[in-house]
Amino acid sequence: MMSVFEYAEDVNKTVEEILKKCKELGINVSSEDDLLDDEAITILDSEIDTEEEKLEEEMIEDIAEEITFNNKIDADNTLKKQKLKKKPATNVKNNKKDLAKKKKEMYKNKEKLVSNTPNTDSSIVLYKENMTIGELAKELGVNSAEIIKKLFNLGIMATINNSISFENAEILVLDYGKELKNESQTDVTNFEEFEITDKEEDLKERPPVVTIMGHVDHGKTTLLDTIRKTKVAALEAGGITQAISAYQVDVKDKKITFIDTPGHAAFTEMRARGAQITDIVIIIVAADDGIMPQTKEAIDHAKAAGVPILVAINKMDKPEANPDRVMTELVENGLTPEEWGGDVIVTKISAKTGDGIDELLENILLVAEMENYRANPSRYAIGTVIESRLDKHLGPVVTLLVQNGTLRLGDPIVVGTAYGKIRTLKNDLNEEITMATPSMPITITGINDTPTAGDKFMAFETEKEARSIGEERKTKAHQKELKASNAVSLDDLFSQIQEGAKEVNVLIKADVNGSAEAVKNSLEKLDVEGIKVKVIRSSVGAITEGDVILAKASNAILIGFNVRPNNTIKDYAEEQGVDIRLYNIIYKVVEEMESAMKGMLDPIYEEKVIGTADVKQLFKFSKVGIIAGSYVSSGVIKSDSLARIIRNGIVIYDGKLGSLQREKDRVKEVKKGLECGITIENYSDIKEGDVIECYEMVEIER
Repeated sequence: MMSVFEYAEDVNKTVEEILKKCKELGINVSSEDDLLDDEAITILDSEIDTEEEKLEEEMIEDIAEEITFNNKIDADNTLKKQKLKKKPATNVKNNKKDLAKKKKEMYKNKEKLVSNTPNTDSSIVLYKENMTIGELAKELGVNSAEIIKKLFNLGIMATINNSISFENAEILVLDYGKELKNESQTDVTNFEEFEITDKEEDLKERPPVVTIMGHVDHGKTTLLDTIRKTKVAALEAGGITQAISAYQVDVKDKKITFIDTPGHAAFTEMRARGAQITDIVIIIVAADDGIMPQTKEAIDHAKAAGVPILVAINKMDKPEANPDRVMTELVENGLTPEEWGGDVIVTKISAKTGDGIDELLENILLVAEMENYRANPSRYAIGTVIESRLDKHLGPVVTLLVQNGTLRLGDPIVVGTAYGKIRTLKNDLNEEITMATPSMPITITGINDTPTAGDKFMAFETEKEARSIGEERKTKAHQKELKASNAVSLDDLFSQIQEGAKEVNVLIKADVNGSAEAVKNSLEKLDVEGIKVKVIRSSVGAITEGDVILAKASNAILIGFNVRPNNTIKDYAEEQGVDIRLYNIIYKVVEEMESAMKGMLDPIYEEKVIGTADVKQLFKFSKVGIIAGSYVSSGVIKSDSLARIIRNGIVIYDGKLGSLQREKDRVKEVKKGLECGITIENYSDIKEGDVIECYEMVEIER
């Protein structure tokens, strides 16, 4: 739905014109604030389109009449030009009618899609960051002592206020027949991390999404153009009206989606913002040039993305082409071709002549079949922004990639922190459509703000829900901006490392190759109880903006050896939250990294007995229970310590001190040689002659 005023603005007409048109068509509205439903909008669209077609036809007829008989040739040429500028009126009319018909059918038979909003499920327990044992017990509805006892049986000593890891909590929750999920995975306002689970029977095959990367002038643009010209199904006479930087091609009754990113930095910038849009990366290498600096950079970025890599050796039509040299260089850069015993598919092509293009496309389909890319078209859509712009007539115009679900005209949507309702929907050929399925690149209008490339989007069932979530996301984004630094730093590696991660990502820049290799080899040898260093990239030269972007995207620490960033790069790294560490002695690099890695290890605790007390007499009180009148025989008894009951040399209970009294006063500790009253938390079966042994769990420095 939209108001008369909003609709008038959208179609570039006055409110009075729209109200008049509504009256003629029998649509019941009387002011600019009245709402138009989907059916009314469809009828108005169809009527306005028809009027515009008539005006076009009249304009062409007027031009023909104004031109004299003596200038008949010029008249014919003018008419031809007018027709070339605009599609033939009959075709336009038919297309508009078809679209209007599709819209009506879509609105009439609008299928109810699977909602992305989570249902409340009593069998799911939410894990919050730094959750304590007491909080977990409360979520499960059980006594804390029960959880502590279960942990003890697992060999873990803990108290009610100790934090519990996700892995340990997951084991305990399963014991109660429930499932543990991270709170962030069930918060739909944070849909970047929101976990969507589709039923196996709902998943359908989807086209692979491909990005081509490589050195400047190695043929990326020519390759994209060649594929586009030969494989796009619906082309207009006189050229291709490919309107956006993404398009689909048809290959053997299947589709492939190509995303044309402007460069490695843009590709990685999107990844840094959590946008993993590419399924497959093609590294293009010129057969006459071989692997160049930007090719190496492209390989590093593709590896960091963690997606399958194909190689296209281009310019095979040139006499100086040397594919064997290229393959040798590929091996040197960690990509071993299949024909040389590796697992990287290499295709020899000429983007200029078209040779090998079909084989390359078939290889993409082969990888896609092996990877089994699937999605659920029966749910509300989710995906990523490829690009956006602000149009003075249409407002924000946004290019999206649908990654799961189906996006339809009229669907409420949240894009980044913007929200609205899909007003227009166009495919990669600039044709108006009514719905878009997984892996389709499309352009939309209808949202209230211009998002950024890499922003995620999600469609919802109601406008109210979309507006609420959009506004909440905007508030959270503003709060996040106020808190700087979101990348890993060496100082707080333990606190910021992703839960369960046992790998430290590092990017190295050095003054010479020898230094770069020495630092890389030294760091890769480090192994602190299973935690290792992964060098994302090791190269020579000054630290650049591209290095900072890659470090942020890979959650990596940037190490400079005998190099120093300028002030602009320092400021940019600080703004992006990337930690740059500078060294000139290799052992210092290793020493600091090893210390940080030790901080990632789970702490080791050792039991330390602090005191014992002999139970001499029992006192029973209705409000308190059993108080053990005891004599401290060694050390000190502390009120907050762990305690075990020992009877005839056998431990019969292990728990925690409940209270500690000296005469009538509660005290924090009682030393050797003094008498005291002791209660044990959740335990009352104490007998005279028992020994109460108090102990603490002390963390051992690694």
